Amino acid sequence: MYIRVRVAADVKKESFTQSGDDSFLVSVKEPAEGNRANTRVLEIIAEHFGIKPKQIRIISGHHSPSKMFSIPDKE
Repeated sequence: MYIRVRVAADVKKESFTQSGDDSFLVSVKEPAEGNRANTRVLEIIAEHFGIKPKQIRIISGHHSPSKMFSIPDKE
């Protein structure tokens, strides 16, 4: 399954909200430097879907606030 995520990095309060069927807004405290924000976003998404962060892949948007992720389908 693919999901779209809009990321706000380096904010004071972390949040995770669903803005559509397959789109989410994620705010993380980590700065967008050295892949730290992407790593935290993976952790938050994994926690929400009840999977491990290593099961999630960034398909596009490695250096952009708009990202596409691939997560395993629920069985």
